Amino acid sequence: MQTDDVAAGGRRERKKRETRQALAAAALRLAVEKGPDNVTVEEISEAADVSVRTFFNYFPHKEHAILGRDPEDLERALTRLRETPAEYSPLTTMRLLITRTLAEFEDEQGDRARQVALIFESPALLSQFVLLGAEDERALSAALAERMGDPPGAIAPALIVSTVIAAIRVAAEKLKQAGPELAGRTLSSLVDEAFLMIAHGLDPDYDPHALSRIDQEGQS
Repeated sequence: MQTDDVAAGGRRERKKRETRQALAAAALRLAVEKGPDNVTVEEISEAADVSVRTFFNYFPHKEHAILGRDPEDLERALTRLRETPAEYSPLTTMRLLITRTLAEFEDEQGDRARQVALIFESPALLSQFVLLGAEDERALSAALAERMGDPPGAIAPALIVSTVIAAIRVAAEKLKQAGPELAGRTLSSLVDEAFLMIAHGLDPDYDPHALSRIDQEGQS
């Protein structure tokens, strides 16, 4: 009986994997054919021969399906963050995490290569790339706060994660709109540049007391 239960469980897990793969394959194929912004969940579900309800059992929205997003992606990222040597600063830790994630995407061929190309066509896909979902962002912020010894909900780790995500989004948008001046540049190189700007301060002449001085001058 126990052997039968184990076998049945194995079949269920295999069926789940097959369904997830079918949905991801259908989503990617339709996105390539029609453009990622023109594909609907209903079309993906029909192409994979499942119901819309079944689709949402596997993916929260179409962007995750197009990217073949696996729930384990976030856990792998959190593990990488936690396992980064303690001597690295929070920003360096995030850079190491992003470096590995980008390298995996840029080195992939086939479906992954098509997914990367689609990312630059759709702001919605771009917002999901490299753990850009709000839930993932909160999880990364919490893990970074723990690493920094900060309490949950602390501003610093949340600000670091949000800034890093914004840097990736801006770098990707610049690459998408690239002219001759960016010939030969990769997403990783642009992200490197963005990290340097963050690390050294976007505005070295920023004056935190300017507003109060202006108010005082206005009252005089």
